[in-house]
Amino acid sequence: MVQAWYMDDSDEDQRKPHRLQPDQPVSAEQLQELGVRSFKLDADNYELDPELAKIRKEHNYTFMDIITIHKDTLPNYEQKLKIFYEEHLHLDDEIRCALDGSGYFDVRDKQERWIRIALQKGDLITLPAGIYHRFTLDENNYIKAMRLFVGEPVWTPYNRPADDFEARTKYLHSLQQAA
Repeated sequence: MVQAWYMDDSDEDQRKPHRLQPDQPVSAEQLQELGVRSFKLDADNYELDPELAKIRKEHNYTFMDIITIHKDTLPNYEQKLKIFYEEHLHLDDEIRCALDGSGYFDVRDKQERWIRIALQKGDLITLPAGIYHRFTLDENNYIKAMRLFVGEPVWTPYNRPADDFEARTKYLHSLQQAA
């Protein structure tokens, strides 16, 4: 499963791990309390991976595409990285699987502290609609990721503050129910 930890508040390069000292790991159970789920897939044979087929069927992920984030493949690379790293939410779940390379998703816990989630080859992560988050590459500066969606893809980020959206209200309510 994915590795996750609480982040320091350093202004150093966003692509560094930013682990607190001493390290404060975050468990899969703690991520699940925030609605974040993770799975391990066969990234080299994802088209035939029965676990991916099961996940897609159970959650009705009907649309899939692949994005490669690297300075040689993504137009407006530096600008896109800045946009991805702005704290935002989506009105739909965000589902990503690293097919190659690596990166970080950062999410807020219930006390608004940042948790960094390392996404490595074969890791699939789902972030619930309404959770504030951001994404950055790590120091390898490369990820090839599969994106899954229910129905037609929607990539619209709503930068914080975006608390008036129904997705945010539902997300906060789900956190209260889990408590």
